[in-house]
Amino acid sequence: MFVVHNEADFPNQQEALVVGLSEKHSKLDGLLGELDSQLEGHLTQLLKDGDISAKKGKLARIHTFGKTSYKRIFVVGTGREEKLTFVELRKVFGKVGKTLQESKLNSVVVALDTFVTEDVDVLDAAHALGESLPLSTYKYDGFKQKSNEPEVNVEQVVLLTDYDKEEVGASAHVGFVFAKGTNTARTLVNLPGNMLTATDLANHAAGLAEKYGFELEILEKEEMEKLGMGALLAVNKGSVEPPKMIVLKYQGKEEWTDVIGLVGKGITFDTGGYSIKPKDGIVGMKTDMGGAATVLGAMEAIGELKPEQNVLAVIASTDNMISGEAFKPDDVITSMSGKTIEILNTDAEGRLVLADAVTYAKQHGANYLVDVATLTGGVIIALGHHTTGAMTNDEAWFEQVLEASHEAGEEMWRLPIFDHAKERVRSSKVADLNNSPGRDGHAIFAGAFIGEFAEGTPWVHLDIAGTATSKSAHDLGPSGGTGAMVRTLVTLVERFGQTEEN
Repeated sequence: MFVVHNEADFPNQQEALVVGLSEKHSKLDGLLGELDSQLEGHLTQLLKDGDISAKKGKLARIHTFGKTSYKRIFVVGTGREEKLTFVELRKVFGKVGKTLQESKLNSVVVALDTFVTEDVDVLDAAHALGESLPLSTYKYDGFKQKSNEPEVNVEQVVLLTDYDKEEVGASAHVGFVFAKGTNTARTLVNLPGNMLTATDLANHAAGLAEKYGFELEILEKEEMEKLGMGALLAVNKGSVEPPKMIVLKYQGKEEWTDVIGLVGKGITFDTGGYSIKPKDGIVGMKTDMGGAATVLGAMEAIGELKPEQNVLAVIASTDNMISGEAFKPDDVITSMSGKTIEILNTDAEGRLVLADAVTYAKQHGANYLVDVATLTGGVIIALGHHTTGAMTNDEAWFEQVLEASHEAGEEMWRLPIFDHAKERVRSSKVADLNNSPGRDGHAIFAGAFIGEFAEGTPWVHLDIAGTATSKSAHDLGPSGGTGAMVRTLVTLVERFGQTEEN
């Protein structure tokens, strides 16, 4: 999709040019100055009249009527240079992507150097562009009848730069791969529960294994019973759909050491079980496999980029339904770890399937763990819809995950796990643990519960209940699934160990 050219070797006659304009320019210079001369000062006049603006995100489309080698020019305001971060530039490029899609262009030239600042170098700019175009133009039409009007998408982006062409092209490609993995996660989240069962999730994972050479293991119900995965099996008891424990292994090192385990919650629809959700709360529960979607999207990107790191993906998948055989409050179940659990709330099922998934990941040699789950409404009350909640048992490991989230431009905030939270989780009179100590501190209790199974393995819990979906369209995509934390996980894998080295 991306082609890189220096200005000197650039061919003429192009459909469109995208060029940035920052507020530091009181008059047009550089490339815009050259274009202004070719257009006989019309760009300067448009700037004076306010039709062209340097205000961040403002975009003007100018037809050149054959006076330049570009049929049309898109001038994009980038605002004040000192405030143009990687995250903000990604939003700016998101608006560009939407405009290009609306303009039905097949190809476009981006004057990449006009988006470079002291804080955002050319490689950052290329990565931001590579991410933003696929993210901002993502569509999910579901199962509506298709329109007869053919879609026109940008198929080629020429990056115009004076910097090293190979490095710039590689950075744009990495951003593009991050975005495609994110979009895959979005689509999985958007699929309805009857179109995405645990079996369908397993089939998707099998497709990734075949494409990228991952080692694949899919445990069926009978195998889970032999292994004693009583927590996952309890949640599945009310369902007619068989559960799946999905494992993907990517080995980027000679030895199976320093293994990062990515664990995803794959509840394909959550009724709440006998602790049934209200009619308003049950709509949208097709998205309760958002953690599994994040892990699968990350594995797709890892398969493309092939980092020198070992990665294990473990996804526990089922739906949580109601029947005469469904598990119920007051039941006591035995997890794969051997720990017994008193069920106080069948709608606190995600932590149960993650308990067995975390245990199984450890058995497969995971040295570090990150679990991702649409786990609690409590995290939305605490942090809203833009920030992922995080918890940990290991400071150094958490710092690596936090640094990856900063680099990826995805917000996360740490919630504490103090001893009194652990004591509440261990407060059952009839079992080792209970799955729902109360509504106060609900998100923290959920994380503390999973931590009981991580035990001494460095572990970070990411609660994406608020960030896995968006109710409205935004600069980098439509409403629906967001693919939250895919880019953070891939960045974590790529950058693993650098914190210690530095």
